Amino acid sequence: MAAVARCVRYPRLSFSLRTYPRLLCVATQQKNTGQNLEDDQSQSQNEQKVEPSSAEKMLTEEKAKLEEQLKEVTDKYRRALADAENVRQRSQKLVEEAKLYGIQSFCKDLLEVADILEKATESVPKEEVKDENPHLKSLYEGLVMTEVQIQKVFKKHGLIRLNPVGAKFDPYEHEALFHAPMEGKEPGTIALVSKIGYKLHGRTLRPALVGVVKDA
Repeated sequence: MAAVARCVRYPRLSFSLRTYPRLLCVATQQKNTGQNLEDDQSQSQNEQKVEPSSAEKMLTEEKAKLEEQLKEVTDKYRRALADAENVRQRSQKLVEEAKLYGIQSFCKDLLEVADILEKATESVPKEEVKDENPHLKSLYEGLVMTEVQIQKVFKKHGLIRLNPVGAKFDPYEHEALFHAPMEGKEPGTIALVSKIGYKLHGRTLRPALVGVVKDA
């Protein structure tokens, strides 16, 4: 029995001794394989981490370029809008001025007619305008009515008469024919109007021809 037990026990021990190195080798290989797998996974994760960083950098640069292009396009668009608005305002101003001052040359021609009417009215002796002289009276009254009517038409179209006696001399509205000292008159004022002036919508169409008081 003891011999049989020894015979059974030895093969088991012999089997264990023969398989132990192999098992140890397999375990070592599995351990190494596991470490290699972990290393590969770690390397793969690192590569995955690196790759998104590079892609994000490229996207950031592309985003910056697009934002810069958008800014340039927006600035150009705003400048174009501003230029268009300026052109529109200038065009509108030119149209309005054309409407206001388009009759300027025509008005200048009519001023000569108004001057003639004024001189004709002034040349009629007032003492002769009586009922005893019906023809002269009718002629005088017709001249006065014509002069009044033409001034109404002038005013309707923005043409204003300038008769600046006693006013301060203004080089934009008056043209000085002479300067002379006059008692009781303030220097720089207008003492005499030789020819009536006119303004069209606030712009001097014809300056008044005047005599200006100067210091004695």
